[in-house]
Amino acid sequence: MAGMLYLVPTPIGNLGDISIRCRQTLEQADFIAAEDTRVTLKLLNHLGLKKSLVSYYEHNKAAKGNVILDRILAGEVCALVSDAGSPAISDPGEDLVKQCAEAGVTVCAIPGPCAVITALSISRQSTGCFCFEGFLSTAKKSRREHLESLTNETRTMIFYEAPHKLLSTLEDMAKAFGPDRPISLCRELTKLHEEVVRTTLGQAIEKYAAQPPKGEFVLVIAGAPEREKEAATADDAAAHVQALMDQGLSRKDAIRQTAKDLDLPKNIVYDAALKI
Repeated sequence: MAGMLYLVPTPIGNLGDISIRCRQTLEQADFIAAEDTRVTLKLLNHLGLKKSLVSYYEHNKAAKGNVILDRILAGEVCALVSDAGSPAISDPGEDLVKQCAEAGVTVCAIPGPCAVITALSISRQSTGCFCFEGFLSTAKKSRREHLESLTNETRTMIFYEAPHKLLSTLEDMAKAFGPDRPISLCRELTKLHEEVVRTTLGQAIEKYAAQPPKGEFVLVIAGAPEREKEAATADDAAAHVQALMDQGLSRKDAIRQTAKDLDLPKNIVYDAALKI
């Protein structure tokens, strides 16, 4: 019998968010690989389940990954869980998925709780296009370089942050993106004291400098405004037509393609092409 790896999302706060399918998968698995076995044991007790647990986290993943893979290859079914949310997302489970995939093991992900999507959906920021940046480095230089690389990012950006590092992170973000950049700070998602603060980076710094933050945060930051494209000139059109003709297009086809590429009226491109 072929073994499998199931990725089982766990509640990010409210235990009622565990799905029927997640519970069934945990119950049917031969063993569970857990980021923190103590946290997972509490969930299993809540569900009334008793299962074999294997510790799998950042500092033992190299050794334990091989042990888990060997058991799966021997025909066992493993359920991988993190402390909260979807495993393998900003999580060492990513490496176990790679190991299994490279070994030809079937990996099945079950939909469920995910702090990234939960925060984004209630943030009031644009949800059409976004990038997840996870936790920033604790090293100041690396954190600064990471943020500077995102200065012109136009997509909504999402970060995770711990309360004791929140203020310094907000200050670094204000330097990179400006104090007026909109941000939504989502705290204690799905828990009793869930809160969403929709403000700017500058105002968030003032708030949490006066009121020390509590709880885990998901930071959802508006992307940089789209820069208006400079209108193409007749010289641009002529150069574009010439480049297309050099590639083998006829003058007629090059004019038509240039008008489309540069968003220019066809007659203007035609007049420019006559100068070639």
